[in-house]
Amino acid sequence: MFLDSEDVRGAFLRDEFFPLFQPQVDLKTGRLAGFEVLARWNHARLGVIAPDSFIPFVQRHGFINSLTQRLLSRIFAAVPLVPNPLRLSINISSIQLLDASFPARVAEAAERGSFPLDRLTIEITESALLDDLPLAQSVAKELKSLHCRLCLEDFGTHHSRFFHLRDIPFDELKVDRSFIEALTENPASRTIVAALVSLGASLNLVTVAEGIETEDQALIMIELGCNLAQGWLFGRPVEASDIPAIVSATGVISAQR
Repeated sequence: MFLDSEDVRGAFLRDEFFPLFQPQVDLKTGRLAGFEVLARWNHARLGVIAPDSFIPFVQRHGFINSLTQRLLSRIFAAVPLVPNPLRLSINISSIQLLDASFPARVAEAAERGSFPLDRLTIEITESALLDDLPLAQSVAKELKSLHCRLCLEDFGTHHSRFFHLRDIPFDELKVDRSFIEALTENPASRTIVAALVSLGASLNLVTVAEGIETEDQALIMIELGCNLAQGWLFGRPVEASDIPAIVSATGVISAQR
């Protein structure tokens, strides 16, 4: 896929970046807990592009902060569609975690959208902590001071460091989809997932499973004591206008024991 800086500039002018909202459910009750917000680019020539394809490019050309501000504005504009106590989760890049001004920008966008930050979860990849841990700690603590929750994702998929769980005030631990995909066929994967969920519980962290696509996967995660889950079993990412329909179907989009 070929993209250049003019593509990005044009995307901002034409407002082509937009958020989708994927349901997260409480595995114990089966009720809707909130939504993870996923970025998309509705490219004029290439159609809808997923973030894995464009976020590295946007970062490389220095547009990540502009993209985040644009998306935050659209996310918080959807607040009237997301009733309390439902939460929203957003992903941030390593660049943003090492940007001392990032918490202030989040606070400003939330204030404009009248969104209470105690209902916002910031998802951080562990790889983002490797470049400058002291600065990452400072930014993370500032986000916590705004009452945001912090979630560590991709733990266990690379060179995991347990002191990250000690030194950053995380509230949640996300189980990567790569483990979930092999859950029913690979005993080792189930063992790893069980260990991650147990670790989260021992540290009083909420555990979140991503990529749940089958009833069997959901039932195993319930058995292991996982708290929250998301994936196509519970609902695909939708536009903001579709949120009310999902909210009204709260009792339906759950895996049954």
